Amino acid sequence: MMNIKTIVIAGSGTMGSGIAQVCAQSNFQTILFDLNEESIAKAKLMIEKNLSKAVEIGKLSEENKLKTIANLTYTSEIKDLIGDLILEAIPENLKIKQDFFRSITEQNKPNSIFATNTSSIPISQIAAGLVNPDRVIGIHFFNPAHIMKLVEIIEGEETDPEITKTVVEWVNTIGKSGVKAKDAPGFIVNRVARHFYVESLKILEEQVTDLKTIDNLLESSGFKMGPYKLMDLIGVDTNYSVTQSMFELFNYEARFRPNRIQKQKVIAGKHGKKTNKGFYDYD
Repeated sequence: MMNIKTIVIAGSGTMGSGIAQVCAQSNFQTILFDLNEESIAKAKLMIEKNLSKAVEIGKLSEENKLKTIANLTYTSEIKDLIGDLILEAIPENLKIKQDFFRSITEQNKPNSIFATNTSSIPISQIAAGLVNPDRVIGIHFFNPAHIMKLVEIIEGEETDPEITKTVVEWVNTIGKSGVKAKDAPGFIVNRVARHFYVESLKILEEQVTDLKTIDNLLESSGFKMGPYKLMDLIGVDTNYSVTQSMFELFNYEARFRPNRIQKQKVIAGKHGKKTNKGFYDYD
């Protein structure tokens, strides 16, 4: 296995900050990057809050909390993004992801691993046009990343099998359960889970019942969070962009069609917990 010591996480939103926390807690030197300084400041507060809560409930010692904080570096400078594993958790947009990887290729080592946390875009599509498609792989975490155990590992058409082997071992090292998935739209979980959101939105649109009842019903059925609470946690905008991507990748099949209610929330800037307003009000 390649010796991974330094990890770069690009994107300091809910997902990126959660992944950075997991890496730092597992004793990796971790760099969390975002162009937005305000977003970085929020991520730092959120990570330290999560760690303090873990100490409170006996899941983490004070000593390990301090070690985790010491393992974390925050930056808004592209030049600082040098690591053995670079994992992007930036917007679900093909061009943005490709441009990011192009911007950091030259300053990194020839054997650095370039990973994407994409929810739906095929890995081969992201790797196409990059100078090192054999070093690109999908490592898809789930929200909240510091709690959820599952991680999807997805090979692109040209991914080096040794990279896959390294990533599988690394995922085990950070205490997650890795599953290998084919490079198909939505992989495994998002293909299955998309209807958790889409059908819930249809029920709301058709006024069968209200969103609180839908959330309560699904939580009573065994889900940890109802669809509306989960969309607010993930980001209504992020969830909507994944649905759009899936709709396109499945040749506009009606069952993946984005919902106008969610679109209206995105247009209004009600993106969930990160904006204090989404399907619920967090003020």
